[in-house]
Amino acid sequence: MNKYELCVVVSAKLEDDARAELVDRVKDLIARFEGTVTDVDDWGKKRLAYEIEKMHEAFYYFIHFESEPEAPAQIEGRLRIMDGVLRYLCVRQDA
Repeated sequence: MNKYELCVVVSAKLEDDARAELVDRVKDLIARFEGTVTDVDDWGKKRLAYEIEKMHEAFYYFIHFESEPEAPAQIEGRLRIMDGVLRYLCVRQDA
């Protein structure tokens, strides 16, 4: 099992309930590929470095999880088509 950090940039146009549901869907997605979520760090609303889909601000979530090496590619494939997700990045953390 490797440790990973997944950064998800979520649209600021979503309501609080919709954002919470989206983060829960991402956690369920990690669990579906036999990963274990260890921590979810909510950074809140931040200004974007550049405009994305005519937005200047978005919500940042950092999700730490452990999984097999094949899981991040599968998770990223699902995040790519998920509504409300502007950007994402999954990186492996060194032990």
